[in-house]
Amino acid sequence: EPHRVVCHLDRLLEERGMTLAALAATVGVSVVNLSVLKNNRARAVRFSTVTAICDALGCELGDLLSVAG
Repeated sequence: EPHRVVCHLDRLLEERGMTLAALAATVGVSVVNLSVLKNNRARAVRFSTVTAICDALGCELGDLLSVAG
């Protein structure tokens, strides 16, 4: 069953003028894994990864992820 969690990584990257590759290098996660998350194909994500992404982008969890109605 599909989930309703939506990732806003594309918008956050654009707002900050950052590439997915630069984020991957900063966070220590592969570009492929971040791409899966960015394109809403991820089925799970580690809290440590979410924390690192939020730290790198200077955002809160709610800025990165939301639940679609």
